[in-house]
Parts: sequence; C-alpha cells; structure tokens
Amino acid sequence: MTSTLSAIRVRELNDAFRIGGFSTGQWMLTRGVVALGPDFITLVTQAVQGFDGFTPDNDPYGEHDFGSFNLCGETLFWKIDCYDTTLTYGSDDPSDPTVTRRVLTIMLASEY
Repeated sequence: MTSTLSAIRVRELNDAFRIGGFSTGQWMLTRGVVALGPDFITLVTQAVQGFDGFTPDNDPYGEHDFGSFNLCGETLFWKIDCYDTTLTYGSDDPSDPTVTRRVLTIMLASEY
C-alpha cells in the first residue's frame, strides 16, 4: 500500500473510531477532564466525535489523529495513538485494524 493510500485508510479508521467505533479501541480521560464532572465529560465526548476542524497545520499527515478545541472556557486536546493488539508497542501497520488497537486520549491543554 502506498503511503498516500495508507494515510487515507488510517484517516478512515481514525474517524470511524472517534465518531463511534469504540470496539476498535478505548478512550482515556485525564484526571483534569474527569474532575470537571459527568456533564462536562458528555459535552467533551460529543465535541470530539463531532470535531471537523482539520487543517494542514494541525493534521499535516492527513490521518485525523489530533484535535484542539475550546469548551466551557477550557482548551482541550485529543489524540489517537495506534498500538499493537496487546497495547504494548506501537502498531506495525495502523492501516490494518487486525493488528491495531486505537487509544484516544482527551486532556486539558493545561495538563500537557
């Protein structure tokens, strides 16, 4: 698979996972996000699922694996990392869902 086709496939898999394919990975929230309560968590989850602010500046490889947004006076980051199926090492091929498990982490920018 060429790198362009691979990036397109990774983007498709990342978008599907972020929008609602929880079975292909897991979501992690930092302590700062959790401390803002369940209503905030619901809002932030919806914001990540609906995120469409990808630009060449924040998504240079076209993989839709990072986003930043403001919500309720907080700046948040989210990031998708691709691991092997045991979550021990990085995935050898993020474009292949049979060898990849995705982890989406949401954090307050102040926690970075």
